[in-house]
Amino acid sequence: MSKGMIYTGLIIGGFVGGFIPSLWGAGLFSFSEVIFGAIGSLLGIWVIYKMLG
Repeated sequence: MSKGMIYTGLIIGGFVGGFIPSLWGAGLFSFSEVIFGAIGSLLGIWVIYKMLG
């Protein structure tokens, strides 16, 4: 598994996770956006790991 694929999962997961709170009107740099971005990043890495591992 390459680092590039892990970084791709991290970036895409963080973007999607950070976007979710904006669906209910949270601010751009709100606490929920940071938390969901971190959770999305971890889930993105996990998905890539499961797909390639």
